[in-house]
Formats: sequence, structure tokens, C-alpha cells
Amino acid sequence: MPVRNYTYYDHTLSLCPTCLKRVDAKIVFEDDKVFMLKRCPEHGRSKVLIADDVEYYKNIRNYNKPSEFPYKFNTTTDYGCPYDCGLCPDHEQHSCLTIIEVTDRCNLTCPTCYASSSPNYGRHRTLDEIKKMLDTIVENEKEPDVVQISGGEPTVHPQFFEILDYAKQLPIRHLMVNTNGIRIAKDINFTQKLAKYMPDFEIYLQFDSLQSKVLEKLRGEDLLKVRKQAIENLNQFNLSTTLVVTLEKGLNDNEIGGILSFATQQECVRGVTFQPTQIAGRLEDFDTQTNRITLTEVRRKILEQFPVFNSDDLIPVPCNPDALVMGYALKNKDGILPLTRYVNPADLLNNGKNTIVYEQDEELHERVLKMFSTGNSVEKASENLKSIMCCLPEIDAPDLGYDSLFRVIIMQFVDAYNFDVRSIKKSCVHIVNKDYKIIPFETMNLFYRDDKKEYLEQLRKETV
Repeated sequence: MPVRNYTYYDHTLSLCPTCLKRVDAKIVFEDDKVFMLKRCPEHGRSKVLIADDVEYYKNIRNYNKPSEFPYKFNTTTDYGCPYDCGLCPDHEQHSCLTIIEVTDRCNLTCPTCYASSSPNYGRHRTLDEIKKMLDTIVENEKEPDVVQISGGEPTVHPQFFEILDYAKQLPIRHLMVNTNGIRIAKDINFTQKLAKYMPDFEIYLQFDSLQSKVLEKLRGEDLLKVRKQAIENLNQFNLSTTLVVTLEKGLNDNEIGGILSFATQQECVRGVTFQPTQIAGRLEDFDTQTNRITLTEVRRKILEQFPVFNSDDLIPVPCNPDALVMGYALKNKDGILPLTRYVNPADLLNNGKNTIVYEQDEELHERVLKMFSTGNSVEKASENLKSIMCCLPEIDAPDLGYDSLFRVIIMQFVDAYNFDVRSIKKSCVHIVNKDYKIIPFETMNLFYRDDKKEYLEQLRKETV
């Protein structure tokens, strides 16, 4: 009998990358890779690489945990996913991380920008609008895990510190500012003022490369000196910082290990988040066939370029295992000690929580003592070491502080090419939009920004 050149694995709902209409999709294994096959009646067939590691892809399903949903939904389910976002009652995950875009404007016009921001684009939100956005998050979550103040570039907002003051009054567990770092680099007094918002406050710093040419390609300017000065200023106050790397295959994916090595040497850095480029917004000189990079490719390159971690140290995050990978370690000036290998996946799926109690594991306890001891005592921490998201493991090490933590996250925001409704329904990174609805990051950029809404209404009409 004739045999297909692939192995059929699963079926899902996706989008046509041209017209964004919903189409059926097959998940197949071919040549030790995972592909999505789909056909649009108008635009024909397409084949998209979604993973280069079949075994890891199959293992993702073992990390699904029971869905957690918000205390309040903001819209109804009328047209089917992804045309009802807000969150609708059919969504399968609450907001682990919620983004507030306080302004459309930015002090850069990056060739790669999911929000299409620039110095003259859009407007600043009013303080009252921003307060209502923050209040909406609290209504939905009661005690939000992570809220990220973003834009555009949030530090250009004329009432930036008033926004932070209001946010810090709310029951938010961890507050972040998503920034390109220009103001932090240029104004040490600004950085010092930011540091006063600790603890439970962090800078989410754009940090795509250690090479000028790469930064010029992604950001339109050579920001290398700016990035390094920003890190120097943040180190001066040990202001908790996550480095955020937008990855493009063939451009900066060979720098993954170098960036991790650089990060582990910075006192202020608590981790690195790698984000494969989402095909949305402003995306100049990007070839969808050659420049797309998948989550599993990023994971493999971390293991190849930064062999401190092994495959047990980079595992799916249970709230959305299709889109998130995590790796935990302890860090000091002498190096890092991987921790994720000590997580029991079965326990992690128990309401998304697992606690690493280092005193209960003889090998781990010994290694921690050796790494952090001064004489016979472990260094006492000023700020407790803890998880910042509901589905990441907690670490029971009362003598170690948050500045001892180092985490590696891969955060893949799917787009129309690799759109999988199963992952979208589990999306836990959300944006509060201008209508005070809470939209998954992925669908926000595909359907819910101002320039997309008219076409979304057309798609909705066609589904009725």
C-alpha cells in the first residue's frame, strides 16, 4: 500500500496566514521534526515548522495542569476562538502576567515592533485610564501575579512615576517595567528613583544582542553602549532585572550562550527571557521561511551554547506548555547552580505548584552550602527568594534572597503561521486594551489593535 512521507499525530484549529480565517490543521512528524499542515479554500496549502524536537513536543502534553480561570470574565463567547477575546468564558487560563500599555509612543522606531510604536504614533493614556486598566486587572485576578507597565516606551509617559505609585498601592505580587533602557542609561537619578520601588519590582530590559549590527537591524540604532550603560546603572542599585531577547534565526540565535554568560555575571540580573519574533506589527526585512525560529530550536541552542543546563533543566511551564519553557538556577559571583532538575513534574502539576526545599535533598543542600557559605553559615537574604508566577516552582530557601535566583524562560508568542487554538486557549500573558478587556498577547497583535478591528468585524460576520 502507498505510505505517506509523514506520521499523522494530531488535529487542531489554526489560521490562514494570509487572510486570518480559521482553518483545520494537521500536526505531523516528518524527518524528526513537527509540522503543521493546513489548507485555506482561497489561499491554498501551507506547511509550517512548529518544532524540531519530536520527543519534547510529545512530552508537552504531560505538563498540562487543570485550568485556572479569572474571578471575572469581560466578554461573552459568540463567534468562537480567537474572535471573542476579552477574556471570554471559553478561555482556559487566568492572567499569569498582564501588560498595561500606558502609551503608544516610543523614543525609538524599531524595525521589529509588535505594537508599531514610534515617537509620533498614537497618544499617552491618561492617568485615569491607566488606573482603570489596573483596577480591571485586580477585579479579574484579586491578587495579580505579575503586572507589567509597558508601551510603546513607558518611561516617556509624563506621569510615569504616578503610574508606579498607584500600581504599588494595589495587591499586585510583582510589578515590572518593560523598557528599552534608554532613560535608565542616560539618567542615573531616574534609575535610583526606580530602585526605591523594590522589593517586588523589576525591570524587563530589552537586550537583543551584544553586537552593534544586530541591534541596528532589530532596533534601527546601535544601542550597544546604551544597553551596557543601563546594566551598569542597574547594577549600581542591584535593581532586579530580566533581560529580554527578541530572537531571529540567522541573526542573533548564535548569541544565546553569550548573552546567558553575560547575564550570569551581572549582579542585578535575575534571568533572561528569550522571545522568538512574532510575525505581527512592524516587521521589516523578515523572511518567514528562513528567519522564523521555534521554541524547541531556542531550547536546543541554549543546551548547545550554555551547557551548564541539561535537558532536565528546561521544562514546559504547565499553565501553557506549548508556549513556555522554564529553567531555574541559583546564582552568585562564582557561577550558577541549576535547580529545575530537582522539580518533580508530578508535583508541579498539582495546582501548578512545586516547592524546591533544598535542605531535604542532601546533594542539593551540600551544593548550596558550598556555593553560598561564608564560613559555616549561608548568607542571609534581605529579600525572600520566591517564584513570581503562579505556575513556576517556589524555592524554600529562607537564607537565600531573590538576588540569588536566575531563571531562563522561553516565551513563544504564536502568530498566524503557527497558530494553534489549543495554545491560545491556554495563553496566560495578556494585555488590557483601551476598552478595558483583557486580551491574550497573541490575539491582541493579530486582531485587536486599532488598525485590525475593522477586519476582525468582517471575520466575525463571516462566521455567523
